[in-house]
Amino acid sequence: MKLDVLAIAAHPDDTELTCSGTLALLAKNGKKVGVLDLTRGELGSRGTPELRREEAAAAARILNLTVRENLGLADGGLVNTPEYRAAIIAKVRHYQPDICLINAPADRHPDHGNAARLTIDALFYSGLSKIETLDPQGQSQAPWRPHHILHYMQDRPFEPDIVVDISEVMDLKEQAILAFKSQFNVEQTEGEPSTYISRPDFFRSIQARARHYGHLGGCTYGEPFLYYNKPIPLNDLGLFFQSKPPR
Repeated sequence: MKLDVLAIAAHPDDTELTCSGTLALLAKNGKKVGVLDLTRGELGSRGTPELRREEAAAAARILNLTVRENLGLADGGLVNTPEYRAAIIAKVRHYQPDICLINAPADRHPDHGNAARLTIDALFYSGLSKIETLDPQGQSQAPWRPHHILHYMQDRPFEPDIVVDISEVMDLKEQAILAFKSQFNVEQTEGEPSTYISRPDFFRSIQARARHYGHLGGCTYGEPFLYYNKPIPLNDLGLFFQSKPPR
């Protein structure tokens, strides 16, 4: 199954917080979109891996994803090893995405930067024919490297290269985030602590960020991205005739 776009994330819910508006917009426009979660989020202070799997599936339905998978790598242990790279390479070669959206290059949570470095290396090696991987049927996979890689913004901001207008799907982004009911916009519950991300103020900060970058991008709500391997290649300037932001 070939995908147009594959978002790769350290944890279930990383993509919901950062690029789910973009994923929903792409799916709405007929693109085949998938998410590959690297870990089950088993070190999270709230919820369980099993519950987060259910929440991720609910979010995938809201976003109309073509596929969502979890590699089951070690939460808190995303080391850049040949074994971990091979696991990612096999999925990339299977889905052959043209575009990959990946974790922020550095962030508050160490897993995010570690996942970004692991993923960047895996995406490069995925294009080398002498690195062998097998598909689920045991057949050798052909090399594949995505044409474009973009970092989505996580907790710590960076100067973005592009902002995607998600105004028409902001409601889907919010619904997808809130599908992780154990994690976001909840007060302290019995047996589980209040955390940095569980408080309602954190959810409001996600809404505020979308407003902020929407303002910078000349729209109501926006999601920021950093283009890896700059400069951004264009065949012509047609891209700039597609939007007329009020600036």
